[in-house]
Amino acid sequence: MVTKLSRRKIATVVAERLLEGDKTIIKDLAGYLFYTKQTRSINLLIRDIENALLDKGVLAAKVVSAHDLADSVKKQIDAFLLDESGANSVQVQYSIDKDLIGGIQISTPQAILDTSIKNKLQRLKAAKQ
Repeated sequence: MVTKLSRRKIATVVAERLLEGDKTIIKDLAGYLFYTKQTRSINLLIRDIENALLDKGVLAAKVVSAHDLADSVKKQIDAFLLDESGANSVQVQYSIDKDLIGGIQISTPQAILDTSIKNKLQRLKAAKQ
C-alpha cells in the first residue's frame, strides 16, 4: 500500500531529483498520482514544484509568443527574469500561440506579464462594455 504524501513534500522531492538531473522522476510521479487517484491535483502540484525549484534558486518560467523569438530576444528575456526574480538560474519553456497576434506572455510562479495584442484587445473590449 502506498502512503499518500502532502503536495509540498512531493514537490520538494521532485524538485530535488530534477535538479540532480533525474528525468525518471516524471514517470515515477505520474505513476504515483495515478495509483493514489490524485491526477486531478496535477496543476496544483506543478505550481508547488515550480515554487520548490524557486526556493532552491531555479526559476521555472513559460514564455508564449505569437511568433518564433530570436535568440537575442530570448537572452534578454532570460536576463530580465534572472534580474527580477533574484534566482540563480532560469529554466524557460518557449512556445508559440498565433492567437496572441503579437507581443508575449511570461508566466512564473509569482506573476504573469501579458503584453500580447490579444490581451490588449480583450481589455479594450471589456472597457467599452
